[in-house]
Amino acid sequence: MLAKPPYNVLLVLHHDRFLETWCQLARRMTPEEGEIHLRGMVSVPADQSLSEGALAARQWRDSFQQIALDEQVIHDRVHIHVEYQPMRRILDEVRDLSIDLLIVQWAGPNETTGGLSTDEILQTVPCHVILVGANWQAEEGPVLLSLRGGTNITLSLHVAKALAGRSSITLFHAADRQRIAPDLEMVMRADPQIHRTVTAVSDITEGILREAQTHKSIVLGARLQLPERRTSTSGPVIQQLAERTNIPLVLVRAKKPEKFEFHVPQLLTDLGEDDLSTSVDRWFAQNTFHSNEFADLRYLMALKEKQGVTISLGLPALNEEKTVGNVIQTLKTALMDEIPLIDEIVLIDSRSTDDTVKIAHEHNVETYIHQDVLPDVGSYTGKGEALWKSLYLLKGDIIVWVDTDITNIHPRFIYGLLGPLLNHPHIQYVKGFYQRPITIDNTSHGVGGGRVTELVARPFFNLFYPELSGIIQPLSGEYAGRRTALEQVPFFSGYGVETGLLIDILDLFGLNALAQTDLEVRIHHNQPLVSLSKMSFAILQVFIARLEKRYGMEMLNKASRSMKTIIHEPDRFGLEINHIGDVERPPMLTLSDYVNRPDKRP
Repeated sequence: MLAKPPYNVLLVLHHDRFLETWCQLARRMTPEEGEIHLRGMVSVPADQSLSEGALAARQWRDSFQQIALDEQVIHDRVHIHVEYQPMRRILDEVRDLSIDLLIVQWAGPNETTGGLSTDEILQTVPCHVILVGANWQAEEGPVLLSLRGGTNITLSLHVAKALAGRSSITLFHAADRQRIAPDLEMVMRADPQIHRTVTAVSDITEGILREAQTHKSIVLGARLQLPERRTSTSGPVIQQLAERTNIPLVLVRAKKPEKFEFHVPQLLTDLGEDDLSTSVDRWFAQNTFHSNEFADLRYLMALKEKQGVTISLGLPALNEEKTVGNVIQTLKTALMDEIPLIDEIVLIDSRSTDDTVKIAHEHNVETYIHQDVLPDVGSYTGKGEALWKSLYLLKGDIIVWVDTDITNIHPRFIYGLLGPLLNHPHIQYVKGFYQRPITIDNTSHGVGGGRVTELVARPFFNLFYPELSGIIQPLSGEYAGRRTALEQVPFFSGYGVETGLLIDILDLFGLNALAQTDLEVRIHHNQPLVSLSKMSFAILQVFIARLEKRYGMEMLNKASRSMKTIIHEPDRFGLEINHIGDVERPPMLTLSDYVNRPDKRP
């Protein structure tokens, strides 16, 4: 045992080949009651945006999914660091998680690993460190263990035994004189797995190369000198070996006594705060998901059961008789009947005049008229009002909302939103995004939908809320959040609800609490331009209201809340006045009826 449990091990990888075997190595290096943390690194070239690491991060998450579910292997949820120098983030985690042993998939002494050199890693990490050549493939076999003696002996032998399995170990003593160091001699005599010992005082590199020909890997102890006497930590021998052999190299450096002060390279001390653009790019790469990542519903179900959470699906509706039945049937069959990922489905109707409510009843879905809910607080028209009141109606710890006008509904519209929340405890709110075809003159075009998004919402977010400039479709009608977050923010009653939620959740929880998921393609009825103009008018008012709050301005009380739209018909030509303005509903948590509701339901 290297230490009394709990013993924290951090395994850091920069490619996902042989992932299971790398985890097995970490397990062999971890005491029975120890904990293993797994991290991936995506190194982005300095001349590129961090956002370009998004696809690589997605591939990593696909590889990590099943590993993360196995509690015996991985202690917490895995995380992918997308950075110019991701090893910097790893060094922070070593301290934050009180790591005892750091195992790194090593690019070699002549390359940087996660943006840092071998010397920078070894001189900076305060715990035990094992750098394993990335060409290692977990094949057990004879190990050549090269040591001089000193503090690396115990850890190095432990590593050699983990790599060798049942095979033998050759101890190569790189001596300063023709005598085995006493501590090495003790190890040699005590461990039967060391079947022979070789001592060399000159041509150490050539000696190791000769011996290594019959071995599967080479384990070397790294020297660590005090900063004032420091030369190269890894040393010329290791650099030459890396150039002259394809046998995997493993570099071991044991934790030094407390009196030893670790040298922190200037590179790691002069880095200031990231600029806003870099922070958004990093968020985009690390918090942008694809629904395919979460298509394994049994995996999501296992996460849900482990966390003990309940999930509610709210369906806002107004005259959607053509699509609502298929939406309900598709989602209910896949996500309740086949696998009970969803605990309830509730339709929140806004006094439809068609058969929307009747169809919902035929599918055994509970239905409420939002104007009749919470009568003491009155009611307003608008989707946002329905969503706000649905928070009172729904029971779940996680709330998902999906529009009912989708003609190509698929379970991914739900599990794609739930996946980030169930996998990452820090995420509070997830937005969906997708391709939006548009029909013009009865001809369907693959792109072109989302006109208000591109012409109004995203430009205004970029201007005044650049933290949210990485949100691809801020106005999408498919999103999910934790109740504990949603009950703390106000809801705008109409078209501005999505804009207000994004801004308020950002202000309350920060950017990393937000995520977005690619739901592929969403097909629905495209609205005419005059309707989109009214929507834009309402959304702009929300932006102004939030700017007033942020900067202490007063604008809306001096602005017109009516909009003149143009009527241009065969028998009519003129202007029509429309009074458009969202009402801001308070956080649900401030309502006594909500706080005191019995069994979280009226």
